[in-house]
Amino acid sequence: MIDLILLEDEPVLAQELAEFLEDSGYRVTAVESLAAFTEAFDEHRHHLAVIDLGLPDGDGLDLIRQLRGSGSTLGIVAFTARGTPDNRVTGFRQGVDHYLSKGCDLDELAAVLDALRRRLGLQRESSPWQLDMGPRELKAPNRQGLRLSHQDSLVLHCLMRNAGNTVSRREIINALDEDYLAYDQRRLDTQILRLRRNVEQATGLELPLKTLRNSGYCFYEATQIRV
Repeated sequence: MIDLILLEDEPVLAQELAEFLEDSGYRVTAVESLAAFTEAFDEHRHHLAVIDLGLPDGDGLDLIRQLRGSGSTLGIVAFTARGTPDNRVTGFRQGVDHYLSKGCDLDELAAVLDALRRRLGLQRESSPWQLDMGPRELKAPNRQGLRLSHQDSLVLHCLMRNAGNTVSRREIINALDEDYLAYDQRRLDTQILRLRRNVEQATGLELPLKTLRNSGYCFYEATQIRV
């Protein structure tokens, strides 16, 4: 999983962006000021950054200029309310790789980060997530494992056999052998939340499961299933 540092001082927007980026497959470090960025940033761990420019303790462009001046190859996306052509030109000259205005569709942000990731040669985990239905065990790409309940194994089987595609809530509930119309979908939300937590605690990695509002879920990394 690729580490990304997010610098945004508006709490509500910062939370929305962090959740979106995590759902898109990044491990996010969220900070709210230039000082916090300096303290949290690790050149060897963080490979991508989404940086607001108007900050409570200074200008994000000064930070970007300092990073480039020190030779940093960090992939930088400026995400800001400063959207005029002059602002964009200045940003590119200071070392911004991509420039997005606040208010853009977040899918555009995801696409820009994917393009930047490819250009920088940043690869996601190459080993697949493995689901063994016999002993009901999930193994992460780092080879750490988690024993699963029967219900969790059914949910993961439904998601992982359709990796890369949207799986509707109805499909998952049917895989649990439940009646979709009678099923309390809050149970599914609770199960997914618990499964995410258990996977991260057992393996140290986040479950690569994207929540698609009003449609379902998508398991977005490579999988291998043994029945």
